[in-house]
Amino acid sequence: MSTPARITRRSALLAGIGLATVAAVPSWAATVDYPAAHWIPASAKNYTAANRPSGYPVNLVVIHVTQETYPDTVRLFQDPKHAAAAHYVVRSADGYLAQMVREHDIAWHAGNWDYNTRSIGIEHEGWVDKPEYFTDALYKSSAALTRSICDRYRIPKDRKHIIGHVEVPGSTHTDPGPYWDWTRYMRLVTG
Repeated sequence: MSTPARITRRSALLAGIGLATVAAVPSWAATVDYPAAHWIPASAKNYTAANRPSGYPVNLVVIHVTQETYPDTVRLFQDPKHAAAAHYVVRSADGYLAQMVREHDIAWHAGNWDYNTRSIGIEHEGWVDKPEYFTDALYKSSAALTRSICDRYRIPKDRKHIIGHVEVPGSTHTDPGPYWDWTRYMRLVTG
């Protein structure tokens, strides 16, 4: 049996969360689906426990922009009254990755149950009208994560299967917005 990753004081501080939150995480929960991510759990009230991909096929990646800071996004996803969370959150300044929902579970991120059941949601710190948040570190970290997800679930690395939140049917959101560089992002995903 392998030893799960330890959450240290340094990684907790880098993640922008308090040690009280980390201390509540059992040691077995510190493992992640993507090795470069760190486990920072969302409230179980913000997603549906599932057994994907056997219960539901995973065939999409949905790209989001938080419209919040990284710490506020983590706080919201840990709030049981928020009723939403994504699988991953990417910090703008350095590309730090938090995994907040297990990939086998259904995160409530797309605003469309069908899309939630068959997608992995990735939130990116920033605002749709502030391109300065879309840093090189954010793009590279997110693209490597998306590439890994696509490889693991055999998802084609194209714009039919890697979509923006705005492209989800019934969505009232505009993210990732007009400043998200899809050409650059897809080149990083496929490159």
